[in-house]
Amino acid sequence: MAAPRVVVVGGGYGGTRVATLLDDVADVVLVEPKDAFVHASAALRAAVDPVWESRVFFGYDRLLEHGWVVRQRVERATSAGVQLADGTSLDADHLVLATGTSYPFPAKFLESDTGVARARLARMREGLERAERVLVVGAGAVGLELVGELLDAYPHLKITVVDQADDALTTADYLPGLRAEVHAQLDGRVEFLLGSRLGYLPPVDVGVHEPFVVETEAGDRVEAQVWFRCHGNLVASDYLAGDLAGARNGLGEVRVEPTLALTGHPTVWAVGDITDVPESKRASAARAHADVVAANIRAAIEGRPAEATYTPAPERIVLPLGRTGGASQIVDEDGTRRILGAAETSRMKGADLYSTAVAELFG
Repeated sequence: MAAPRVVVVGGGYGGTRVATLLDDVADVVLVEPKDAFVHASAALRAAVDPVWESRVFFGYDRLLEHGWVVRQRVERATSAGVQLADGTSLDADHLVLATGTSYPFPAKFLESDTGVARARLARMREGLERAERVLVVGAGAVGLELVGELLDAYPHLKITVVDQADDALTTADYLPGLRAEVHAQLDGRVEFLLGSRLGYLPPVDVGVHEPFVVETEAGDRVEAQVWFRCHGNLVASDYLAGDLAGARNGLGEVRVEPTLALTGHPTVWAVGDITDVPESKRASAARAHADVVAANIRAAIEGRPAEATYTPAPERIVLPLGRTGGASQIVDEDGTRRILGAAETSRMKGADLYSTAVAELFG
């Protein structure tokens, strides 16, 4: 008897984990248009240091022992399976949606070919070497982490951070102490223009060296030669069709049950940023989702009910600011939230950015 087929759409943190966890019990097909996994947690380090590119891009050829990876884009997905860009179709006993979100370069890459992405990174680094001033739009976690990397690699840069919010890190349930720790490390090294958005965007692509002048709506004038947009997650769910077309909310996220099955679709599952689970979008959450989904699909294959459920953890963050700086909000076993400073953050993430664990996963 043939093993049930599990089609996983998306080869990011959640999709690859589901695929590896079910590789021994199912006919796993991982569908992903990129030629390599992108370790986004290290992408901002690679944006300033070419040595780190080897810790960002990992080929899929050693990921699965029994299953297979199809380098294609999914054009259409229903609960019965997917249609690929080349016109072929894959039926699915279980379908896992793991396409996440898109995000501006260099935190994420639109390019499907690693060589093209690396060339873009090289051009950006060359521009940063010549730049004197950089504009970062967005004072969330990504923007601040990029600022830390820029300060580490290019200490000559004058950096301006613009955000419409009145302070940094306002999009999640973070303690005031976390923001205080960030300001203690960055104030005086970075100019923060908070409480007002840009009046208009620079007339040049992100990461490209070309002098420009912009103003905030409050009238602050910013001159720079390179800029980065560090806001604006867009959920990648436009390919959902047929009986799945109505599974999304107004943000494009799919509605899921505590088991992470789509509401009304017991053989369709979702992990990571595409879900409507109320929590910050982060790799650790995607992996935790994957554990639940894999357990439930395994149970279904073995004739047991799907009983594993997911409950969002209290909000936490490990935010490197370069190799030796950073701030973290962690949660103790008793639920107490604590703020950690530069040394502890560097030990937890800043030095390695979890790249060793990812390298082991991909062989």
